[in-house]
Amino acid sequence: MTDPNSSSFMLDFGSVYEELNITYGLYNDSDFIPNRATQPCNSLILPKVVMLAVCSFYILIFLLAIPGNLVVGLVISLSKKSLPPSDLYLFNLAVADILLAVTLPFWATSVTRGWVFGDAICKIVTVLQELSFYSSILFLTCISVDRYTVIVRAMETRKANRQLFSWGVCIAVWAVGAFLSLPGFFSSSFTSQNSSQLVCAEKYNPDSADDWRLATRILRHAMGFVIPLAIMLPCYGITIRRLLHIRGGFQKQRAMRVIIFVVVAFLLCWTPYHIAVMADTFFRAKIVHYECHGRMVVDQAMLATQSLGLLHSCVNPIVYAFVGEKFRRRLLQIMTKIGILERPSVTRSSRSSLSSEITSTFM
Repeated sequence: MTDPNSSSFMLDFGSVYEELNITYGLYNDSDFIPNRATQPCNSLILPKVVMLAVCSFYILIFLLAIPGNLVVGLVISLSKKSLPPSDLYLFNLAVADILLAVTLPFWATSVTRGWVFGDAICKIVTVLQELSFYSSILFLTCISVDRYTVIVRAMETRKANRQLFSWGVCIAVWAVGAFLSLPGFFSSSFTSQNSSQLVCAEKYNPDSADDWRLATRILRHAMGFVIPLAIMLPCYGITIRRLLHIRGGFQKQRAMRVIIFVVVAFLLCWTPYHIAVMADTFFRAKIVHYECHGRMVVDQAMLATQSLGLLHSCVNPIVYAFVGEKFRRRLLQIMTKIGILERPSVTRSSRSSLSSEITSTFM
């Protein structure tokens, strides 16, 4: 038997429901304001103009870094004398920058066309990029320690076989860099969720993705930035203070100038990137609460600062050319010897100047 009041109840409820719809603007979309905190976050999608700009920037770095670092390596390796440790570390630093530059055409292509090189090349390119990153900062750390031992611990340095030791350090740095780059094998070529293009990126097991990502990020921050910086800053601080108290320390200060510029260039190029990645790590680890807008800002910052970091691979040769007087003279000697430049007339004053420059520390 039907309840006589049921039809009136349904009618009343329908009118209430209709009133609620009108009140919240479901009948008028222009009055509806969504809550941004409850909306899903979309991945960063770049306009075509920005993608072309990033691609062109990568190619420009490649074109500058390869010849520049080859010249640096050539000038250092053609020295008639045995290479001192600082020269050997600078030579290996140039090699690391070349390895990084080699990967840039692959990333430039992937920006506009997606990853078209397959899964194996994805892993190799990622590992090379990581190897170059870690090796660069470790060799810069070695340079700072070497300058400290030569100037501050001069007596102890004379008793040690620095030449043999420096070769052992170079082998150890490449070995450590190779070990730290192993997480690059987690990178794979797969189809992005937001487009039909293939991407080359980290691909972890969904159950442990957050733990793996956090572990690799901590390793990258510690070994690629914090620990080397904690070594370099005291070494250079003590060394500079020592130079200020050495009579006739002008030549040594001139020798230190390029090395300091190299370290400063590294910090200016890579510090913003590490700050951006740290912010991304805090978001992913849910240490800091974020909304979609904050997520998008961090993604954009990571892209911009990564491009700035890649610029470091072509900065060192420019620093040598503008700051390193001895490097310029060596380069001019090589260019004169192979016939690119005419042989200048050498006066007595220039001979004595050249002699004192060669006897000083490299650069």
